[in-house]
Amino acid sequence: MNDMRLMERVVDDTRIKISAKDVQVWYGDSHAIKDVNIDILDKTVTAFIGPSGCGKSTFLRTLNRMNDTIPICRVEGEILLDGENIYDRKVDPVQLRARVGMVFQKPNPFPKSIYDNVAYGPRIHGLTRNKAELDEVVESALKKAALWKEVKDRLTAPGTGLSGGQQQRLCIARAVATSPEVLLMDEPCSALDPIATAQVEELIDELRENFSVVIVTHSMQQAARVSQKTAFFHMGNLVEYGDTTQIFTKPSDPRTESYITGRIG
Repeated sequence: MNDMRLMERVVDDTRIKISAKDVQVWYGDSHAIKDVNIDILDKTVTAFIGPSGCGKSTFLRTLNRMNDTIPICRVEGEILLDGENIYDRKVDPVQLRARVGMVFQKPNPFPKSIYDNVAYGPRIHGLTRNKAELDEVVESALKKAALWKEVKDRLTAPGTGLSGGQQQRLCIARAVATSPEVLLMDEPCSALDPIATAQVEELIDELRENFSVVIVTHSMQQAARVSQKTAFFHMGNLVEYGDTTQIFTKPSDPRTESYITGRIG
């Protein structure tokens, strides 16, 4: 029996993509994230939920060192990507962000053509050797973002000319073009209408076949629809983390239950 448990643990370990250990985040004197420990699995959608200002977006930004761009921000603890600490001085944050891509709340296409938006990352990281290879990467990324059929005949048109939902899918294509291992999404549907939201949610479900996806969302319905794992944050603490179904039907912490039933938040 012990051997079986050990085997199950080994199998689980092989699925851990990111492991956060005792993570603390300060903005100046403000302690924004406190003692967070979490294992994020590969090829799984993990949702971060919680009230506004609870720390879920701040913690998401620690996973690809986006907080490095904020001078007063300080991060302590360990965040391991495939067992390597991403905050090690030897780690290049630019290269890290090619492995851990990010899609923001508001669609933010570059003021470039649709093609150049997607080609930007592969170009700056030197991922292709010639135009033919770059064309393949752009087409593949647009297909993964379910946008190819809509834009294949107007790749030279400006990305900013697309609809809101198309712009967000273009940003997803731009993020996946560098072949990341993890895709972070910070409220990717909050600026979209219901139809565009449904399209992006369907896309998220498809993306988990190839990526570990971590999504911050204010919508508990969205978390329930798209994720397999859910983490509930409250006042800078990770209160509870587990299977999405369990979190929403049988939460173990009364604060989680209060949030889900609308008593807090």
